[in-house]
Amino acid sequence: MDGFRIALANIRYPATPEESVELVKKAIGEAAGERAGIVCFPECYVPGYRGLGRMPPPPDAMFLERAWAAIAEAAGRAGVGVVLGTERVENGALLATALVINGDGAVAGFQDKVQIDPSEEGVYTAGAGRRVFEAGPLKFGIAICHEGWRYPETVRWAARRGARVVFHPHFHAAEPGSYRPKSFADPANSFHEKAALCRAAENTCYFATVNYASAGSPTTSAVVRPDGTLAGYQPYGEEGLLVADIDLAEATGLLAARWKAE
Repeated sequence: MDGFRIALANIRYPATPEESVELVKKAIGEAAGERAGIVCFPECYVPGYRGLGRMPPPPDAMFLERAWAAIAEAAGRAGVGVVLGTERVENGALLATALVINGDGAVAGFQDKVQIDPSEEGVYTAGAGRRVFEAGPLKFGIAICHEGWRYPETVRWAARRGARVVFHPHFHAAEPGSYRPKSFADPANSFHEKAALCRAAENTCYFATVNYASAGSPTTSAVVRPDGTLAGYQPYGEEGLLVADIDLAEATGLLAARWKAE
């Protein structure tokens, strides 16, 4: 077995941007205690996703720089890689993004959200371009929320370039009167978790999806194996760190490699 341990931080929506940083640092310490090689956080966790009834203070580039530096220091101290859901200001535009930090605290770069949901227009601007990252023996990609569920090519792109895992930071909260599942990919629930199973199976890669912890959440954090079966999931609405041991040798990318564009 070519093993690697990953962690998903299924934690609550932060009360303030400052609390988001403290909760991230706490989760990094917990991931180190679990001997995880990398920990992934939900979409725009620092300072908090803008939408679905939540609205953090206006974007603050200086706050973000300080937050990223503090989190990078915590990552380096713990020896844990980080995929941080965050936002960034670029040429006056606000982008939803994921900041990747190596286990030595060095910043590896960003993966911006390229496919913006129609509900996000007017808040976030679509980014451009995709890339893969490495954490020791693990090569991975990132597909953020909407683009991972509705646009299979975002996951396929990374798998075709050697990604063994595609991390999927998202935010999905309960709506009034919505169905509240108790088991992953419940047939009575929305399509979202079924899509997670498909993204793994159709690309022969691991798919690791991470949500905020909230009451009645319609999706939860989970790790799906390259054959589309479930490796594990976090109980709905329950804060905590989901830890999974993955076998990199199983993530061959075979089906992604066989895809041919029309």
